Order: sequence, then structure tokens, then C-alpha cells
Amino acid sequence: MSGARAGVAAWHAYMDSDADAALLGAMVADDAVFHSPVVHSPQAGKTKVMLYLLSAAKVLGNDSFRYVREVIEGNDALLEFTAEIDGIHINGIDLIRFDDAGMIKDFKVMVRPLKAVNKLWEMMAAQLQAAG
Repeated sequence: MSGARAGVAAWHAYMDSDADAALLGAMVADDAVFHSPVVHSPQAGKTKVMLYLLSAAKVLGNDSFRYVREVIEGNDALLEFTAEIDGIHINGIDLIRFDDAGMIKDFKVMVRPLKAVNKLWEMMAAQLQAAG
């Protein structure tokens, strides 16, 4: 099994766990980097990556969230998702690079349309502030 296949399986287990921080921590590399659709600079290091991913799970983790397509090649995975928040349809992708052991090295989120990006910015800012 490739690093991405193992990593995607672990990611789905995490997503099905109601954002279990211990599961997430077990799959994020110490030197991981997160690229947010609403923050210009990359967020480097396990602590920051976990903060953003746990916050995103709280913002997006409702009954409407679904992964609708997966593309896996080598240690890279693209997971397309849909969700709805406050009546706004969100379509996005998680572009994840794993190491050979299936640990997350790089996580990039892209979202459309613009009103979805604006809604996520508003909700993520509130969630990150609440998380400290």
C-alpha cells in the first residue's frame, strides 16, 4: 500500500471519528505544512496544522459534508468534498501529500465559490479565536 493509500485510509477513519485529536495527531508529521484557502501564508509545524485541521472539522463537520471523489497517485491524494453551511453550498478539495509511512506532510485546501470562501473565512476565524 502506498503512503497515500495508507494515509487516506487513516484520514477517513479520523473524519469518521468526530475529529478525534489523538487520531489526527498520529498521522500529522512534525514538519507538516497547511495551506488554507483563506490565510495567505503557509502554516508550518504539527501544532499549527492540527489547529487548522481540527478547527476545519468543527466548521465543516456537519451531516452535509461528503467526499465525492478521490484521486490517488504515489504519495499524493486529491479528495473532493461538498458541504453546506448556512444555506451556502461549498465545493472544495483537500490536496494531501503523505510520506512513505502515510504521515501527512502537506495539506492544501481549495474552496469555491467565492461566497463559500467568505463564509469559511468568517467561521474559521471565529473557531480559531475560540481555540486560542
